[in-house]
Amino acid sequence: MDKSKDIRTIMRDNAVTIMFVILCIIGLVFSGQSVSFVMYELVGRISRNAFLVLALIIPIIAGMGINFAVTIGAMAAQISALWITEWQIPGLTGFMAAIAMTLPIALVFGFLIGKLLNKMKGQEMIGGLILGYFANGLYQLLFLFIFGNIIPLNTKGLVIQGSTGVANTINLTGDKGIKYALDGIMRLPMHETVFWACGIAALVAIALMALKKIEAKKAIKIIVILAVLVGLFFIPAVRDLFVLTNVPIVTLLVIFLLCLFNNALLKTRLGQQFRAVGQNRVVANAAGISVDTIRVIAIMISTVLAGWGQLIFVQNMGSFQTYGAHEQVGLYAGAAILVGGASIKRATNGQAILGTILFHLLFIVAPSAGKNIFGDAAVGEYFRVFISYGVIAMALVMHTWRGAVKKKKPGEQDMSAVEKG
Repeated sequence: MDKSKDIRTIMRDNAVTIMFVILCIIGLVFSGQSVSFVMYELVGRISRNAFLVLALIIPIIAGMGINFAVTIGAMAAQISALWITEWQIPGLTGFMAAIAMTLPIALVFGFLIGKLLNKMKGQEMIGGLILGYFANGLYQLLFLFIFGNIIPLNTKGLVIQGSTGVANTINLTGDKGIKYALDGIMRLPMHETVFWACGIAALVAIALMALKKIEAKKAIKIIVILAVLVGLFFIPAVRDLFVLTNVPIVTLLVIFLLCLFNNALLKTRLGQQFRAVGQNRVVANAAGISVDTIRVIAIMISTVLAGWGQLIFVQNMGSFQTYGAHEQVGLYAGAAILVGGASIKRATNGQAILGTILFHLLFIVAPSAGKNIFGDAAVGEYFRVFISYGVIAMALVMHTWRGAVKKKKPGEQDMSAVEKG
């Protein structure tokens, strides 16, 4: 009986993730696409989207829900990308310049967002969503009227021909662009990436065992798992699944460093304050924690990370739509982290990465599967949009339902039944 309860609990707590796994399998079967092509597309999507999804973790832990205002962080990144294009700073130098420019802009934006969200405690997600729409109006004014009119732009192709304002698409390719500034530093085939990653992980496990940071049994178990993983890539059939895939090593290393940053931050005094504020603001305030300040810091960190994540995204794409590239950032990142099993109260790096994989895997296979099943690829596109909003709605409903169940304890249910009787 206890086991059945455990299974039901696992199914209930991971309903969204399980549903997406099933949808991805169905989509992969009916899409007709080769696994090697899907893996190629999936690695590309993970490398350009995972950083943005990971940027949502800190506000969730601080009790502010999904930070849909990361859209404003993406706007800060696009302002920086515009200026490095105007100044024609190419390659990695231009990318790092954009990173440096985004930092102060996103910090200011994050501070203002945090201050505003402190005025609407308990409604942060809807507040962040509406704030993104409001900021988008100011962004449009900036790019349509101020840039190219009040502030001149001299680089060819940046201004709308015969009018004022920034062109609809900003091109980041060519000798003076930042396309693949990060992705192009080092690329390795998938099997080589696995060999190197497993080798380094095994050395780390051995070092931790020698330092008595982990038990010998655990270290040996890790090494055995890594050896099995390496062995799989010696099988030609497995290696053929990734024949098209070249892994952007530096980009994935940056994503890994962000995971380490999140974990390290949560172990600090500030991280413990994030947790305390997220669990109970009243208790945190009674413990001497400045709740409003901690919440503002959480949003500032998230906004900066979102800006950097958007720069990783645009350097991978090689261009971006000036007036629309930022609009779906919050929605897609929020849906992805929920797909991974996170809630609006709890999130981990693993859930963010898993959600990115499942969410974008469905994005890859849905159009082809829709075409093969219904005879129209547009069905798959509509399905993807429906899923994006549906996952968020389902997560909110489940959160409300769980809260209601916790508030109404079994003893209280019995008393209410007696009263009704």
